[in-house]
Amino acid sequence: MFTGLIQSLGEIIELKRDSNDLRIRLDSRGLDMSIVELGDSIAVNGVCLTVIAFDDNSFRADVSAETLANTTLGNWASGQKVNMEKALTFSQPLGGHLVSGHVDGTGKILSREQDGRSVRFSIEAPKELEKYIARKGSICIDGTSLTVNSVAPGHFEINIVPHTLDQTIINQYQPGVLVNLEVDLIARYLEQMLISGETSQGISIESLQQYGFIKPGSR
Repeated sequence: MFTGLIQSLGEIIELKRDSNDLRIRLDSRGLDMSIVELGDSIAVNGVCLTVIAFDDNSFRADVSAETLANTTLGNWASGQKVNMEKALTFSQPLGGHLVSGHVDGTGKILSREQDGRSVRFSIEAPKELEKYIARKGSICIDGTSLTVNSVAPGHFEINIVPHTLDQTIINQYQPGVLVNLEVDLIARYLEQMLISGETSQGISIESLQQYGFIKPGSR
């Protein structure tokens, strides 16, 4: 698990394709690698990667065909900057939101506009993910925990403050750029509970409406 709070900007050093898979080496000098062990997880642009080799300055990971097909990773290139976060520990404050590192799909930057000292982005989301994106809810974009400012058919908007622009790759975003999206875990599990009919503890569409989790008339 991760928090969506980026700990370091890294850089892709090497990409090696082998059949349908990929082996990647990343510069991780901005991360504290002193307690990293083989098999640990590190999120790179929101994709949970397993460490298969490492030193003080870099680590390697294998990427499956499934990950390549469902994330932006297949478009990555040597020298590209990436967001990095080590896995959450029990002693670490949860400052963002719970993030699994399992990307749900890719979105596309539609527009970028200055909004005071912040920057407002409009992002197109896959149709199958739209139902999980709510105004003032959480979403993870390239591994960064962000708040959704507004939602409209086919897209949503986020407002990025200067600190986040400085500490992540978001400042590089321009219209047309593809990004990794992970929707809120609670929304996904809640939907599955309702679909499965697990209402014995009082969970139902009506009770969710009653306590303000969804708007009346929503299905």
